[in-house]
Amino acid sequence: MNWLQRVGSSFLLTGQVILHLMRGRIHRRNTLDQLSAVGLESLLIVLITAVVISGVFTIQLAREFINFGASSLIGGVLAIALARELTPVVTAVILAGRVGSAFAAELGTMKVTEQIDALLLLRTDPVDYLVIPRVLAAGLMLPVLTILSLLTGLVGGMIICASAYNISPTVFLNSAQTLLTSWDLLVCCFKAMVFGSLIAIVGSNWGLSTSGGAKGVGRSTTDAVVTALLGVFVTNFLISWLLFQGPGSALGRVL
Repeated sequence: MNWLQRVGSSFLLTGQVILHLMRGRIHRRNTLDQLSAVGLESLLIVLITAVVISGVFTIQLAREFINFGASSLIGGVLAIALARELTPVVTAVILAGRVGSAFAAELGTMKVTEQIDALLLLRTDPVDYLVIPRVLAAGLMLPVLTILSLLTGLVGGMIICASAYNISPTVFLNSAQTLLTSWDLLVCCFKAMVFGSLIAIVGSNWGLSTSGGAKGVGRSTTDAVVTALLGVFVTNFLISWLLFQGPGSALGRVL
């Protein structure tokens, strides 16, 4: 029940964040600090992961498509897979482990050491001062990281196709340009924004509801990461189910 209560309080915190944002309550300095922590400090690990994931996926695609004489479709299929599912989800998983855990640990430590109570005594709303900067940072930076991850993954896949399977970069890029649409990129950014906001809300809520000293901080951090990952996977399914129902038309443009 404690976990269910925390999930319920996460929805309440989401409502508070929306109301405060509508009133323009944004702490700019904290927001800039969090943008740097979420974006710049996560960039390298995100790009390395993108190269590895796209490389593995390209190898599996190339093996099968070349056997069917469809090597010209590899770039397009890879681009669709990366844009619609792989890069938003994988980047969110990285951010949940790196940033979501940090949010829960930082705010949890502040909670058990009574720093949150000190803010309240100073008439400083913890939602304005602590939560909203983290939600804005994660919601804004995750789409940027996702797009960079997508581009890096496509470059990695193109290099593997050219070096291992003698597929021309021109053929690869033409296929990706033909099959990938602006709608796919919009959905990619939308998913990333939702995932980033979800990770920040969960991490912040678990941190603010921490109790039990150092042991409680560790427990909250672990539970926050697990809950954020679960939320990302469920939300990804719901968004994909709503936006990609029915038969696809991407391959029809080249067949």
